[in-house]
Amino acid sequence: MQKQILGLALKYQGEWEKITLGLKQGEKPPCPAISEKYVTWADAQYPALFRQLRYPPWILFYRGNLSLADLPATGIVGSRKACRYGLTMTERCCAALKDEVIVSGLALGIDGAAHRAALRMCRGTIGIAGCGLDRPYPAYNRDLYEELPKANLLLSEYPPHTPPLKHHFPWRNRLIAALSDRIVVMQAGFHSGTMLTVSEALELNREVWCLPYPAMNKEGEGCNLLISQGAEILLEPAQLTRGPGQWTQACKNRVKSMKF
Repeated sequence: MQKQILGLALKYQGEWEKITLGLKQGEKPPCPAISEKYVTWADAQYPALFRQLRYPPWILFYRGNLSLADLPATGIVGSRKACRYGLTMTERCCAALKDEVIVSGLALGIDGAAHRAALRMCRGTIGIAGCGLDRPYPAYNRDLYEELPKANLLLSEYPPHTPPLKHHFPWRNRLIAALSDRIVVMQAGFHSGTMLTVSEALELNREVWCLPYPAMNKEGEGCNLLISQGAEILLEPAQLTRGPGQWTQACKNRVKSMKF
């Protein structure tokens, strides 16, 4: 089955629905040899947390240390157009979480800052891409694509040569949520892609923490709205080292009812 999944992933450039349909129909496309390492849903070493997803990836292409996917992890996410406050607090949170793995999405802004801080201060970092691992995106973060495989982890459900298409990134967010014991939102507008990561985290029963912003501040409007509905408010990074917060089922239900 592994070769069948790989063949379908290569044929359909990692598109989950097309791979699923191909498997149901018993399609067995040619499966050329590739240099990229990969693990499929049928393999024992497939990261267990991804099996919790409603739509688990059929295949994961990776570079680096796959065992990091089984360690305690915090997802740090936020706006691509990050403000100084969000960037500073991202750095401080990574310093507080030195014994954990930091998961993020290799994007500009908060994501890139989280990966770079984690490389210096944390147990490790996992970058989840929305394209083939040989197509670094955005170009500004090319250094992360080069650095993470050395001792950390790059992951993608998209095979080599797959371009960074727009719809890949919201879909990618479910993988960030799955690998994280909790999600920390450092900066988000109400309609940002970060809110989609929050939705996935709630489906998986993960805690959601948010950095508060001044009233009427558009840069942090999404954070404030989540806090108003019961998400954990992050006042100091040390809170993240004190165990679970008071994230009740009632809070989760209120946040789930929000329309992102």
